[in-house]
Amino acid sequence: MSWQIYKKGFKSYLTLERSLAKNSIEAYLHDIDKLTQYIDVFNLELSPEDVTLKHLREFIGWLHGLGLSAFSQSRIISGIKAFFEFLINEEIRETSPAELLESPRLARTLPDILSADEVDAILNFIDLSKPFAHRNRAMVEILYSCGLRVSELVRLKLTDIYSAEKFLRIVGKGNKERLVPIGNIALKQLDSYLNERSLSKIDGSSKNILFLNNRGKAISRVMVFLIIKKLVREAGINKTVSPHSFRHSFATVLIENGADLRAVQAMLGHASITTTEIYTHLDRHYLHTIVNEFHPRGRRS
Repeated sequence: MSWQIYKKGFKSYLTLERSLAKNSIEAYLHDIDKLTQYIDVFNLELSPEDVTLKHLREFIGWLHGLGLSAFSQSRIISGIKAFFEFLINEEIRETSPAELLESPRLARTLPDILSADEVDAILNFIDLSKPFAHRNRAMVEILYSCGLRVSELVRLKLTDIYSAEKFLRIVGKGNKERLVPIGNIALKQLDSYLNERSLSKIDGSSKNILFLNNRGKAISRVMVFLIIKKLVREAGINKTVSPHSFRHSFATVLIENGADLRAVQAMLGHASITTTEIYTHLDRHYLHTIVNEFHPRGRRS
């Protein structure tokens, strides 16, 4: 019974004190459900106060045996740690059994990065004489020029565009707002799309939504994926490209050209600078190449 009571309190804590989004809260609660499932399977009869580090390590071993990926295991460990931190805050426990619980090593990988020429090739394959062509081009331009997540793109509103100031107001994860600069090329294409949009059928509930589908309603994330996939195929680019590839390309080109890491973090809406640092791997590779080629201690025989 205590698990359900504490889970209810944990949910309130995540909602009110940490202000997490609904999906994040559900993910955390699902992590606790996994732990209680393990306890039930092995009839351990453990309350939250009784759980030890040994129990948690055996729990992670059980998850591994179920075939859960390292990423999924790491995600669950994060939720478990947050739960026991909550219990400490509520003075239900004095210490966390999860404090020394180690997450599995995760390989940090990035999707294929697009060069400026490849982005131009994709844009050039958009036939502007066809319906929704200006919309599609504007979406690609904004993804690449502003580094948005696809979920942020489809939620963009007309009232989020500050053309004179050359900024977009973005509502990101956890409903956190940020301002992202938008360049002249993207703004020009956005104006072309807005002219096209003004002549289109618009559903009453979507009057303030920027990007619309053929029914006049907000375009879906899936539709953006399909549009990108089709454009990449037509441009003859042999890479695995998704809308997120443009976000990664945006960040990579900024880092490679010397942009401040904190500025890139702010534009991407990353909560942690560690997340942004994954883009420095390309820059480090370039530096190694320079040393190997030009330094007497780096040249290869």
